Amino acid sequence: MAITAGGNLNSVFAPQKQTLPSNYLDLAGTANEGWAQQYLPDLMEKEAEVFGPRTISGFLSQVGAEEAMQGDQVVWSEQGRLHLSYKGKISAHSGGVGSSGQILIESGMDDEAITTTHGIRVNDTIVVASPDGVGTTKCLVIQADASTIDVAPYGLANLSTIGNGASKSAVILVYGSEYGKGTSYHDATTIATATERRGANEPTFKSFQNKPIILKDYYEVSGSDTARIGWVEVTSEDGAAGYAWYLKAEADTRARFTDYLEMAMLEGELSVHGTDVVDDYLSANGNAHGTEGLFAAIENRGNKTSGVTGVNAATDLAEFDAILAEFDKQGAIEENMMFVNRATSLAMDDMLASMNSYGAGGTSYGVFDNSEDMALNLGFSGFRRGSYDFYKSDFRYLNDYATRGGLNSVATVDAIRGVIVPAGTSTVYDQMLGKNLKRPFLHVRYRASQTDDRRMKTWVTGSVGAATSALDAMSIHMLSERCLVTQGANNFMLMV
Repeated sequence: MAITAGGNLNSVFAPQKQTLPSNYLDLAGTANEGWAQQYLPDLMEKEAEVFGPRTISGFLSQVGAEEAMQGDQVVWSEQGRLHLSYKGKISAHSGGVGSSGQILIESGMDDEAITTTHGIRVNDTIVVASPDGVGTTKCLVIQADASTIDVAPYGLANLSTIGNGASKSAVILVYGSEYGKGTSYHDATTIATATERRGANEPTFKSFQNKPIILKDYYEVSGSDTARIGWVEVTSEDGAAGYAWYLKAEADTRARFTDYLEMAMLEGELSVHGTDVVDDYLSANGNAHGTEGLFAAIENRGNKTSGVTGVNAATDLAEFDAILAEFDKQGAIEENMMFVNRATSLAMDDMLASMNSYGAGGTSYGVFDNSEDMALNLGFSGFRRGSYDFYKSDFRYLNDYATRGGLNSVATVDAIRGVIVPAGTSTVYDQMLGKNLKRPFLHVRYRASQTDDRRMKTWVTGSVGAATSALDAMSIHMLSERCLVTQGANNFMLMV
């Protein structure tokens, strides 16, 4: 079955001021029309709202907050992992004096580079595992330097059982330590031999930053047009109503700009210095730099799923089990919000309905005590899997044909079908205040001071109303300077 959309839809606003025959009554007078005929037409003055609510903003207000900032950038830090685990290679089955194997430490478990040295110390007990499933063994660390450790396996002569040759990949986990009777340990300043315990481990953190961008929009109407009356009664999203068309145009401009404030926080991209042409242009026009939006932050620091079949990310529980496994590796936040497009939402409903043994005909899920007088509920607002709760909500931005919905209808590679956002707050260190604070994982920072609040700044110039210049017009200016802080992006999931 194919659905054909109707034509001649007034779905695109006019970018220029122009008079079109389709926008006015024909009063010039043709056959049986205009002033030449004596019958009064029945005018329907109220403008029909054929697209429903046209604004898409509201996502960030549901999952985040807004805070003022005064710097040119916002910098925050996030905790590192608590336990010590690394990736490395079994460089030799036999190590130094008294050891039975040597391991080269290459990176952390998240593949992050080790900038100074690892945290494994002499007398630590570790588990060494081969990622290809050959085997695991437990070892005691005999010697350690900045990049390698020599170990003695428990119950084995060497590491050959998990490493069939040099340069064998391995995963290393520290699970404790073991000392002989009467022994001691020393810090790094009093180490006498390589067999004594190394210095204390310092906690690590990652630092991130984002910069605000300046968004502007503008609307202007001449003084004569403000005094004209129309035959169409207009109503805007903010409640303005009347027969003056400029009220409609100004309200639409303001509503569109409000949507841009959220869309820029979702879609924003950083300019790459010396790489893209955007950087050359922005640097020549006020040294702008772009900003990291939600989608870019998840692409760079978060997770992404494309579904088991690569078609839809919500077709069966196997995909959600894979999502749970990834969340277990990260913060294991139990409550998560899913903001998805229509196709993904329906796929989830069908998936959950298939779990009902009586739902093969699609008649008994949702409201399970259905009667002939009750509307059948064929949708689900959420579900629990393992120890995780998922709450599903439609994301208008991904459905509306004038926004991401239109892009998703033609894109086959970069289409975004949904995003999973952790609920609750995270603890971060705020460098401005100098202390730890609890904040939502998503929040918007806008520039503000006692002199100028740039969260959503609007001002009017011209000679219409309160006269500020000799211009015979009313100019309405809108400006905002803001950026999005995506904390703990490793707990987010982009559904593509």
